[in-house]
Amino acid sequence: MSTARSWWGWGASAEELTAAECADLVARTAALLPGHDFTDHAPPDPATLDIAAARVRPPATLASLCDDDPVDRLSHTRGKAFRDVVRNLLGQVAHVPDLVARPRTEQDVVDLLDWCSATATAVIPYGGGSSVVGGIEPRFDGPAVSLDLGHLDRVVDVDPVSRAARIQAGIYGPALENALRPHGLTLRHYPQSFAYSTLGGWLATRAGGHFATLYTHIDDLTQSMRLVTPSGVVESRRLPGSGAGPSPDRMFLGSEGILGIITEAWMRLQHRPRWQVTASITFEQHQQAVAATRAIAQAGLYPANCRLLDPAEAFINAGVTAGGGLLLVAFESADHPVDVWLERALQLAADHGGTVTARRSKDSQTDDAASTWRSAFLRMPYQRDALARRSMVVETFETACTWDGFESLHQAVTDAARAAIAEVCGAGVVTCRFTHVYPDGPAPYYGIYAAGRWGSTVSQWDDIKAAVSQAIIDAGGTITHHHAVGRDHRPWYDRQRPDPFAGALAAAKAALDPAGILNPGVLIGG
Repeated sequence: MSTARSWWGWGASAEELTAAECADLVARTAALLPGHDFTDHAPPDPATLDIAAARVRPPATLASLCDDDPVDRLSHTRGKAFRDVVRNLLGQVAHVPDLVARPRTEQDVVDLLDWCSATATAVIPYGGGSSVVGGIEPRFDGPAVSLDLGHLDRVVDVDPVSRAARIQAGIYGPALENALRPHGLTLRHYPQSFAYSTLGGWLATRAGGHFATLYTHIDDLTQSMRLVTPSGVVESRRLPGSGAGPSPDRMFLGSEGILGIITEAWMRLQHRPRWQVTASITFEQHQQAVAATRAIAQAGLYPANCRLLDPAEAFINAGVTAGGGLLLVAFESADHPVDVWLERALQLAADHGGTVTARRSKDSQTDDAASTWRSAFLRMPYQRDALARRSMVVETFETACTWDGFESLHQAVTDAARAAIAEVCGAGVVTCRFTHVYPDGPAPYYGIYAAGRWGSTVSQWDDIKAAVSQAIIDAGGTITHHHAVGRDHRPWYDRQRPDPFAGALAAAKAALDPAGILNPGVLIGG
């Protein structure tokens, strides 16, 4: 990445909100939470922070790969969750990795793991650093190395016949797509963190991407993987499918760096879409909107986008007033026009009381609710940071459940969120949208906007997070649909995960990582 990254917050420093954007954001938020103190608290100069000296030194053969610069280490300490951002703003710099290692080849990865295993030095894989669940933070005693894979950043080979490419794990989303564009191909995986996350990070966390149906997770696009473990290199066979026992790829997808370092993967590609159509649909009742979304999800139409925004989300981020919510539907194809599919989706929506408010084709220049929401979606992390600087508690959490369980889960989660906000913040707003929908259930994604107190917003969020997480688990949802487990979700993941599976995972880790150096505290262990 050539753009200067923010050490304390999301994305690039040059893309932070302008003064005018901040003023507009504060004005809109003040209308929801009158009386809140919006005093701005600027981030400290990282050079002035008291960062402990490195406790380990690499051998001479690896010295050129390692950096102990305090600010570089600080920049690799945390991800980009709300609690990470606020602790940075407060200048709290505990648990900084001792070194940042940047391997240039796979053999470098092997050599670094050999050294760290021999010296009992923890290794935390680092892709784009955009974790929102504490996945890259060395939240433990003892030395740690942040293994930054940014030099392993090439598309090595393209197979246009099978529509696949061999891609190194450290490549960022934009560079990956730029490399595939001359071939007329695309991975078509666009998480919100696309510009600041890597293929390896997507694989390690089972990231969710652009498609709201069908190809929802990076799992669906993975043909084979290659990893370096302390016990040796693992590479799965490149196949369109196989019934030969448990899948090696399925074991490593979502393993969050505890089993090995992903160095490359063969990924399934698509031709770049030529036809795209989008529609915005409003509803008077939220139950009608949910029913319409379910009907579309179960119709076999497989829209690329099928996001349902509740009234609060529609108003705050799409500028639309809709008593029951706003449904954004889109279809795309590289092979054929998709208007017929859209027409059927619109008919299903109309059957449940939906009203079409706008339609756009790929080349349309007209702004609508969908384009407004998309622009807000891309700017949301920067808005979150601006509000975090002004003592707001602004964060998200997400889950997935079956359609028959959605109503009760949604009620339980929103009740828990509102009660916790009232107790620890006094005032706040809860929003909900569906990021992905399946024939058997949705993935609800919640937003919190609450008035905090400077110096206490991390603990306030932690209290809210604990309440909503318990509500999710009690209601039968998953603690995460696509944000991963990391360290922040461990207490609830431990309750969701079957105990025998935990034992099997621990056994796999013991076989692949005998010294227990890989990302301690994530998924299993202390």
